[in-house]
Amino acid sequence: MRISIIGAGAAGMMAAATINETSPKTKVFLIEKNDSPGKKVIISGGGRCNVTTGFEDPKIVLANYPRGNKFLISAMHRFPPMSVRNWFEAHGVPLKCEKDMRVFPVSNDGHDIVNAFTKIFEKSNTELLYKHAVNKIEKNEKGFLISFTDQPAIQADKVILALGGQAYRQTGSNGDGYTLAESPGHTVSQLVPSLHSFVTAEKWPCTLAGMSFSKATISADCAKPNTRTGPFLFTHSGISGPAVFALSALVAFNAVGTKRPLKIFIDFLPDITVDEITKTLQDVAKENPKKIFKNTLHHFLPLALCEALCEYSKVFSHKKNAEVSKSEFLFAASLLKKVPLVAIGRGSGDEFVTAGGVELSEIDPKTMESKVCPGLYFAGEIMNIDGFTGGFNLQASWATGRAAGESAVSGG
Repeated sequence: MRISIIGAGAAGMMAAATINETSPKTKVFLIEKNDSPGKKVIISGGGRCNVTTGFEDPKIVLANYPRGNKFLISAMHRFPPMSVRNWFEAHGVPLKCEKDMRVFPVSNDGHDIVNAFTKIFEKSNTELLYKHAVNKIEKNEKGFLISFTDQPAIQADKVILALGGQAYRQTGSNGDGYTLAESPGHTVSQLVPSLHSFVTAEKWPCTLAGMSFSKATISADCAKPNTRTGPFLFTHSGISGPAVFALSALVAFNAVGTKRPLKIFIDFLPDITVDEITKTLQDVAKENPKKIFKNTLHHFLPLALCEALCEYSKVFSHKKNAEVSKSEFLFAASLLKKVPLVAIGRGSGDEFVTAGGVELSEIDPKTMESKVCPGLYFAGEIMNIDGFTGGFNLQASWATGRAAGESAVSGG
């Protein structure tokens, strides 16, 4: 049997390795337009490669996919995060789980993850075809004819499409896989960036660029209210960080721009009520009546942020504690629980994944085989699946790549 895998990213490499290990005699063509495999894998997690998640409860894991969680049930149960961890460790890559439940190589080097696959390919019946750009896939009586831009065509019995989305364009992910998926009749949904930062209309957050918070609740004011709690930081253009990335995934299909602004609110103290904050501010102010009120706010937040909020509010920017009224104490406490911002853009080039893709109703969730074109399989981000940060997107790629590889050699 001859199986062609188009795309040597996470899903494609796992599909190839699975075929190599379960059906050694099967001839595999791993086709990649770059000059090496796993470019996006290597740079993920800041180069450390967030391989998977440390969470093991299937319900918790699947809850981290705003799109595709039900579709992933079968593949994720067959190759869950713990199995992924065991697989890499068995292939010579020690892993570690950090406090935030993200799993990385002990070496903190994404190259080690990719090298685990290249070592398998060196000893297997896999032909690595780098710098091969596929421009057409045609179904014929023998299977599939794969044509390239400037190389001879290849005949294969089956094909696995694992080309990824269109995030990280510098790695070659320009979305050409969607065109290949559409040619045999597949539907591709609307495509938008996900897991990105936000550009804000307000300029005061930019003055705090680099200031980070370990826990805050970020919410968006849209038709369906969405909220995420976690770390975030201010940037030179707005806000970023894990909680912001997750929120961006939840509102991925909401318009965000100068003509369609999105209201965002930040609760800097999610574990404390407005009444508790108000009382604490009043108590501190009573003990220090001559103290500038912004310094009293510093009891809860960094002074630079307090100064920015006081300037923004224009209510108590220069007042002393003794001059602050009861209503102003309440206003200050409420502000710390709901600082308003207006998002007018998505962080350019920052998106980590693409929301949208090949419609899941056209793919068998147990085998990853096309319902439209038998013999054609899908794996990874090319499908309408995306997760939050924390190793969930790579986990989905490993699981679907595994399922596609197993199914392709077993006949679906």
